Amino acid sequence: MAKKLLILANHYNTLRIFRRELLEELHRLGHELIVSIPPCDEKNESILKGYGCRIIETKEMERRGMNPIRDLKLLLRYRQILAVERPDICIAYTIKPNIYGGLACRIVGVPFFANVTGLGSAFQPGHAKVRLLVTALYKLSLKKAKGVFFENEGNLETLVNSKVVKKSQAILMPGAGVNLQEFSPAPYPDSDKEIRFLFVGRIMQEKGVDELFAAIRYLKPRYPQTRFDFIGWYEDAYQTEVEQMQKEGLIHFHGFQPEVRPYIERCHCVILPSWHEGMSNTLLEAAAMARPLITNRIHGCMEAVIEDISGYLCEKQNPESLVQKMEQFIKLSHNDKLKMGLTGRILMEQSFDKNKVVETTINKFTN
Repeated sequence: MAKKLLILANHYNTLRIFRRELLEELHRLGHELIVSIPPCDEKNESILKGYGCRIIETKEMERRGMNPIRDLKLLLRYRQILAVERPDICIAYTIKPNIYGGLACRIVGVPFFANVTGLGSAFQPGHAKVRLLVTALYKLSLKKAKGVFFENEGNLETLVNSKVVKKSQAILMPGAGVNLQEFSPAPYPDSDKEIRFLFVGRIMQEKGVDELFAAIRYLKPRYPQTRFDFIGWYEDAYQTEVEQMQKEGLIHFHGFQPEVRPYIERCHCVILPSWHEGMSNTLLEAAAMARPLITNRIHGCMEAVIEDISGYLCEKQNPESLVQKMEQFIKLSHNDKLKMGLTGRILMEQSFDKNKVVETTINKFTN
């Protein structure tokens, strides 16, 4: 039976990049899709409409920061949308839609599903007060949720053990999965003359770039055949360092790139020493293209790796551990690097197939 679904998100990319296949399949099955997102340009609005979505702008959404007045306006806006649209189900992605969408659904009486795509900085050491506030808000907003999707076991255990979510509400998924057709195995590049490492993500402290930069400064003089490519925006605090490292020939910075596959194809290994993740799509996509991975031993990253077989795991915030694993990879034979990548592809096929994730998600929403 077709349902009317209201989907809340903090940015169009949350849906366009990570949930496209889900939206397309829901539309194909005849469900009515309404998405509430902050204003976006005509091109991306058109893309979302192409998935079968009707768009309601949420100008009150402020992705970063905790402004009580702005957040109250967001709660009231969600309540207004729910009262007017009366959807059969409301589905939220990321922290503010989860919290304020969940609260609004409790007020109006609409069945609600939340998606915890990562716990973020609030649950990292040194943020105790923010963590207490976020935990209290999550308890209020998720109490009556029909289901709470988690992308890794660590996040699930944190909120269940904190009594934010009941075990009966928690649904563990392999992230958003990876499209195995779009991210297909690419021929492994020759590594006789150059070994290329690739970082994809925002250049910021919590992505582990301080440790990575330290590792590069150590490794590049000792292994001049290595190359380090970076894709993504940098935080303002890193502008000077990025420019200086480029000038010294230590890194090659390419800025934001809407299409990452050509860069993954040219690399020998994708590296992400992140401090916390929901489930790293960067790692899933790289492994799906048969590239070895070096990442941290944390939930949201380590699930993408069969340790010492499809990649290496480092200790979080430990530049010495990162150097050790990168050096270990550099010294591998070409065939061993190739086998590592192919093993990662098999793992993606077995555990992270986007089609299976979409099917399971729809069954939870509509049954």
